[in-house]
Amino acid sequence: MNYQKPIVMLKQAIVISLLFCPMFLSARQTADSTLQTAYVLNVMHRVADWQLKTWESSGFAYPKVDWTNAACYVGIYELGNISGNEKYLNSLQQIGNDLNWNTGARRFMADDYCIGQVYAQMYMRYKDPKMIAAWKAQADSIIVQPHNESLEWKNKIGLREWAWCDALFMGPTSLAYLSKATGDSKYLDAASKLWWKSTEYLYNPEEKLYYRDQRFFGKKEKNGKPVFWSRGNGWVLAGLVRVLENMPDDHPDHQRFEKLYKDMADKIASLQQSDGSWYASLLDPESYNVKETSGTGFYCYALLWGVNRKLLDKKEYWPVIKKAWAALVSSVHPNGMLGYVQPIGDSPDKVNYNSTEVYGTGAFLLAGTQLYHLLSAQGTSFE
Repeated sequence: MNYQKPIVMLKQAIVISLLFCPMFLSARQTADSTLQTAYVLNVMHRVADWQLKTWESSGFAYPKVDWTNAACYVGIYELGNISGNEKYLNSLQQIGNDLNWNTGARRFMADDYCIGQVYAQMYMRYKDPKMIAAWKAQADSIIVQPHNESLEWKNKIGLREWAWCDALFMGPTSLAYLSKATGDSKYLDAASKLWWKSTEYLYNPEEKLYYRDQRFFGKKEKNGKPVFWSRGNGWVLAGLVRVLENMPDDHPDHQRFEKLYKDMADKIASLQQSDGSWYASLLDPESYNVKETSGTGFYCYALLWGVNRKLLDKKEYWPVIKKAWAALVSSVHPNGMLGYVQPIGDSPDKVNYNSTEVYGTGAFLLAGTQLYHLLSAQGTSFE
């Protein structure tokens, strides 16, 4: 029997327990804050380094421009944006250069321009026009389209409209970051308009959750509840955060976005499982009775973002966040690989310790960087 993995996991559990122990935390506030941020950075380094080394040694499982990788790049960017971690931005520069800073081939398909948000962020940091030139030209062609089709799941509607909830992480975020990068509000205005078109079609205001797409209207889980996919709603909540991050307070739709964010945050917090995670099916956790870390990562990120910006009450949400982060860290393999990530799909499905995908890495790093910023704030600790 190989005892190495259980021993390493036990050590991880002990470290996590110590970090969350009030007696450990109350000893010296300032030193604790430094220790905790160092710990969070260390875990993020392990996860990010595993991903970069895997790309280097085994190549990319999907095209570099693909949405799967783009959802990872956004987390790598946030880690690289922390002082002293610029090596991660160097990796993104190399990827951008390899792609000539182009997006995917399907011009109006949200998945294929998910990477635009990374290009816009890189441009804002380095001010190199080539980083957004192609994406800006493409965005100009997107926003002048009529966008007057029904979002019914037929006639390859996803090639032209945001007809599935995942698209709300891919499309509006890229337009919103481009708006900030260029100072041109037309991209943000288009993102807002199309966000609400998708929301009016896919959002269930009673449940405060999004259907994945039209095929799931009326569909039931084993317990008779509607099918609401964890990662699908994770895409939405994380996308919502990333649009709000680029939306001025005086934007006509800002209050509407903020209300949706708070409503969803409240609902998602209420669905957290006892182990701190969210399972693949939000309203029927017993159907897939195991944690799922891509949805959990996006939720942890989005809730932390709200606490950091004082949109959510820290006293109320901090216990949820602590449990979610513990669930994520306990899913990191000794070599840095994040496990329990549901494979590519469009609905709740099975997951296990060895399941991993690049977007799970991205979600983990997004959550970790928000936690790092919260812990870095004066007076904030794991208490």
